[in-house]
Amino acid sequence: MQQWLSHPFDDDKLREECGVFGVIGVQDAANFVALGLHALQHRGQEAGGIITHSPEQGFQSAHRFGLVRDNFTSARLMDTLPGAIGIGHVRYSTAGSKGATAMRDVQPFFGEFAMGGAAIAHNGNITNAHAIRRELIERGSIFQSSSDSECIIHLMARSIQKNIPERMKDALRRIEGAFSIVAMTRTKLIGVRDALGVRPLVLGRIGPEKDAGWVLSSETCALDIIGADFIREIEPGEMVVIDKTGVTSTRPFERLASRFCIFEQVYFSRPDSILGGRSVYETRHQIGVELAREAPVEADLVCPVPDSGTPAAIGYSHESGIPFAMGITRNQYMGRTFIEPSEQIRNMGVRLKLNVNRALVAGKRIVLVDDSVVRGTTSQKIKQMILEAGAKEVHFRIASPPTAWPCFYGVDTPERSKLLAANMTEDEMRDYIGVESLKFISLDGLYRAAGESGGRKASCPQFCDACFSGEYPVAPTDMIARGFELKVQSAAAE
Repeated sequence: MQQWLSHPFDDDKLREECGVFGVIGVQDAANFVALGLHALQHRGQEAGGIITHSPEQGFQSAHRFGLVRDNFTSARLMDTLPGAIGIGHVRYSTAGSKGATAMRDVQPFFGEFAMGGAAIAHNGNITNAHAIRRELIERGSIFQSSSDSECIIHLMARSIQKNIPERMKDALRRIEGAFSIVAMTRTKLIGVRDALGVRPLVLGRIGPEKDAGWVLSSETCALDIIGADFIREIEPGEMVVIDKTGVTSTRPFERLASRFCIFEQVYFSRPDSILGGRSVYETRHQIGVELAREAPVEADLVCPVPDSGTPAAIGYSHESGIPFAMGITRNQYMGRTFIEPSEQIRNMGVRLKLNVNRALVAGKRIVLVDDSVVRGTTSQKIKQMILEAGAKEVHFRIASPPTAWPCFYGVDTPERSKLLAANMTEDEMRDYIGVESLKFISLDGLYRAAGESGGRKASCPQFCDACFSGEYPVAPTDMIARGFELKVQSAAAE
């Protein structure tokens, strides 16, 4: 088995836990799925899986640890996945390395029902999964994985509905939290989003409409890689069922105001994707513009912390008039060089990943633009590297508000006690990191950058921003049962 290690020195970021992709009506569907997963690799680098179906061989699956390019480019492996329909999934570790994750936790999951088999891939998190799992086990269900997503399969098995889509509706009405799901039967590709639309899911088409193949994906960038046309986003609370007759849409859930995850705009999604009809790159560029207006500073250069800080840094430079420069270079290959790093290598931390361009920064006042500050440890190390390279001053500008609350909707977040912003004021964080100034974009500024010109509507926010505001659109039932304390809402807010 290939050895794989996520970067222990790169745990100072929030991690999207997965991406999903599915296709129907094409020859060699598995190859399309592999390409789609490759485009979604930024959403999950720990493991991936593909399930396909052909009339001759039935359902076939392959699950592997590691990158898509290291596993699903093997002709020998791909030949074992025949058929014109398939789905796939990539995931991140929730603990910084493969750790306790077992192969049985790698999606997609498969279940055999009376009316035939079905496979499911889930992006998001079920916030009442522990309660449901306990109930199902007490009633005789036997779980094979530790994933909350497996609850959906068991709930489907207990439904009395006569077909897979209706059983899925039954199951999803029982769960709370966030879900964008791609599923398949022998003849159908199914896509569904929760009523709030927290996580993304889009529909694409391959070829002319008359003989089209259809695609479901977490992001539009995965449509581009296979030459598919973007048709539309799956709407919050919508289920689409796709077969040889075309696309059928239903609304199995109560209509609610959308609460799409705003951190998708800040960090998770690829900058060449389209979210809510808006370019992710455009939003990140505009975040930099808003930051420059809210938090100006006298400086000589604006430098991004690559790669996610780059669009915001360009926007900051354009608005402020301070020249933009790539003062930090990212080493794209460090993850494949150090499979089992020694303690000495581990202590080098971000130096394995980032290197400062001394000729650019020496003697300069530097504005560093990054997407977020989570624990603050990486920010400290980057600041030290910039100073050691001869910079006169270092100013941090952060393209998101302070991350003070954990996410329970499909993002790997440290517990609240380990979030810097949960325990320090902005000035205290500045002193802890050790920079001349530290400023975060305001929540209203972030909303304006995302296309909401009036800013955030406090009575009904347009996005899910719980990691910044502590206002959870869906109560994290399991975590509350474990003692997690929600933010106390003021009378004015109510």
